[in-house]
Amino acid sequence: MKIAVNTRLLLKGRLDGIGWYTYENFSRITRNHPEHEFHFFFDRPFDPEFIFSDNVVPHVIRPQARHPLLFRLWFDYAIPWAVKKCGAELFVSPDMIGSQRLSVPQLVVMHDLNFVHYPNDLSPSASRFWRTRTPVTAMMADRLVAVSDFTKSDLIQSYGISSGKIDVVHNAAGIAYQPVSAQQQSDTRIKYAQGLPYFIFVSSIHPRKNLQRVLQAFDDFRERYADRFKLVIVGRKFWDFPELDVVYAAMKHKEDVIFTGRMEQDELALLTASAAASLYVSYYEGFGIPVVEAMQSGTPVIFANTTALPEVAGNAGIAVDPFSVQEITQAMIEVVSNETLRSEVIARGLERAKSFSWDNSANLLWHSMMNCMNR
Repeated sequence: MKIAVNTRLLLKGRLDGIGWYTYENFSRITRNHPEHEFHFFFDRPFDPEFIFSDNVVPHVIRPQARHPLLFRLWFDYAIPWAVKKCGAELFVSPDMIGSQRLSVPQLVVMHDLNFVHYPNDLSPSASRFWRTRTPVTAMMADRLVAVSDFTKSDLIQSYGISSGKIDVVHNAAGIAYQPVSAQQQSDTRIKYAQGLPYFIFVSSIHPRKNLQRVLQAFDDFRERYADRFKLVIVGRKFWDFPELDVVYAAMKHKEDVIFTGRMEQDELALLTASAAASLYVSYYEGFGIPVVEAMQSGTPVIFANTTALPEVAGNAGIAVDPFSVQEITQAMIEVVSNETLRSEVIARGLERAKSFSWDNSANLLWHSMMNCMNR
C-alpha cells in the first residue's frame, strides 16, 4: 500500500510539538512496516535525516504552506495532485489540516482547539483560518486522532463529532530525557545559570502558555525566598506579545531571567534534568509534552490544573490555578523548600512517565490508519 503523509513540519533544528509528534511516530511506523511505501510531502527542501528508511519516498510540493492562503493552496490543490500522481491510497495529516478535495481516505491528527476558546490569543488571520477550517476538517476527515482524552472530548463538544470516529494517541518524551548525575547538574548550572539553581520554562512564547504570570510569580518568589534562583526560558517567540513585554519591563529581578531561544533536544534534556523544577502552567493545553519530559528526567513539575494537563501529570506534580500568580509562587517555594514533598513528586513523576511511550503511540497511530482504510 502507498501512504502519503504531510511532513511539512519536519524542519531541521526547528521541531516543535507537532513536528516531534510527526518525527517520533513516523520514524517508527515506516521502519515497522517495510511492506508499505510512504510518500512524505514536504513544502521546502528537506533534511535527509527525515527519510527514515528505504520505503520512504520524499516529495517537495509547492508552494510553501506558511500562511492561511497558502495553506488552502497547498492542502486543497497541491496535495490532491501529488496524492493522485504517486498513487497513494491513504493521506495522513499530523498537523490538524486536511484536504477538501481528496478522493482517498484521510486521517487528521488534532492537537488542541485553543482558537475556539481563546480566539484573541492568535493573530486575526490565523484565528479566522483555524476557526473556520478546523470544523470542516473534523467533519470531512474519515478518521481523527486526538492527542489526549481532553482533546477528544473538546472535539465532541465543540463540533459534535462522533466519539467512535476519534482515536486517542498520546504524545511522549524522547529517550534523551533521563535523570543525570549530580556532576552533570552542576556543570549545566554553571553553563546556563551562573552556577545557581533554576526553574525551567519550556514552550513557544505564546499568550496561552501564560509566561507573563510565570514572570510575575518568579519575581514574587525572589522577594520571598532567601536563596537566589534563576528562571531559564526555552522557546521562540511567535509574534509580538505586548503584555509580556510590559510584565518583563516591570520585574525587579529581570537580571535572573535567562532567555535561551530554541535548543536542540540533547542540550534541552540536560537543562531539564538539572532544573530545580519545571513550570508548565498554560491555561489551555491539548497535551503538554514538556510535562512528560520533566517527569521522565526526574524533575518536579508545577502544572496548571486545567484542560489536558491533569490528564498528563496525574498526581505526579503540583497542580496550580494558572490564573493565580500567588498559587504559582507558593508552589515554587514549596517544591524547593519541602524536601519530603520534592522527593515524593520526583518519584511519582518517574513512575507516571512510564505511561507515555512513542513506541506505543506509533502502534496506536498505525491501527488508526488501518481503521481509516476500512471506512
